[in-house]
Amino acid sequence: MQNHTAGNIYFTTFKFSGFYTLGEWRPLLFIPYFLMFLLSTVSNSILIYLIISQRTLHSPMYILIGLLAVVDLCLPIFVVPNMLFSFLFTWNGISLTGCLIQMFCVHYVGTFQSTLLLWMAVDRLFAICRPLYYHKHMEIRSFLKFVTVPLIRNITLITTIVCLAAKLSFCETNEINHCFCEHMALVQLACGDISINSLVGLATVFLIPTADFVFITASYIIIFASVLKSGKSHLKAINTCVTHIIVITVSLSCVLIAFLSYRIRNEFSSASRIFLSTLYLLLPSCFNPIIYGVRTKEIREQFLKFCKDFIKM
Repeated sequence: MQNHTAGNIYFTTFKFSGFYTLGEWRPLLFIPYFLMFLLSTVSNSILIYLIISQRTLHSPMYILIGLLAVVDLCLPIFVVPNMLFSFLFTWNGISLTGCLIQMFCVHYVGTFQSTLLLWMAVDRLFAICRPLYYHKHMEIRSFLKFVTVPLIRNITLITTIVCLAAKLSFCETNEINHCFCEHMALVQLACGDISINSLVGLATVFLIPTADFVFITASYIIIFASVLKSGKSHLKAINTCVTHIIVITVSLSCVLIAFLSYRIRNEFSSASRIFLSTLYLLLPSCFNPIIYGVRTKEIREQFLKFCKDFIKM
């Protein structure tokens, strides 16, 4: 749809043009994206079920892992089904309102990946460095002190970038060179000045995932220093920390790749940039439950028990 004002054309509907450079090969993308979406949905659903149903997994650490699984389950749902239909039936249209809603959902839920990893780092910090006060710190009232500030930060920044995007007029083109409404993919279609949008978007990256990564790194430095200084054997605790670090590395690497691939113009093709920027939606969602399932003894035992019971049915 187009609005005509004083000789200018303002678009209120858009078309996704991601991967159209692949031509007749584009429908084949349905297979890998569907398999990744299926793996993400099944593995995270099983992990959530195990944590809810097994009382032995009701400690704060496993509840945080369960919340991360909820984020990993929800994030692809906002984008991937529409992508799959687009690959098969070329359903590539979206309204401006729908685009802004999708942008808010993807970016807001996505911020909780790094924030939950930060909360996990705080949980391990108290468990290893202050074990006698662990339950006191992890009580609901005490833990809310650590939760409230990141929650307010996330919703404030994401709401700001979406509201700023909503105020723009789009008259250049209505083709979004992506498969979903990524912030800069939409904003760069505006016909006015977008310097504020770019600045706020960059600030959001530094104030959420980058800031979380700094605090996460500081927490694990304190944890490892405490373990080495005490000389105690904390093999189980260290193993849990290593698991968290693997997940952190995968998640934050995907966020960084997605951010850089769409903002730094280089020799990468359009399809390559779009593929890299979709990794942060699916790669952590696919691998996080597998990493926790393989490396966490309690979850692994409950999963094997679940499989045995399922086979007997």
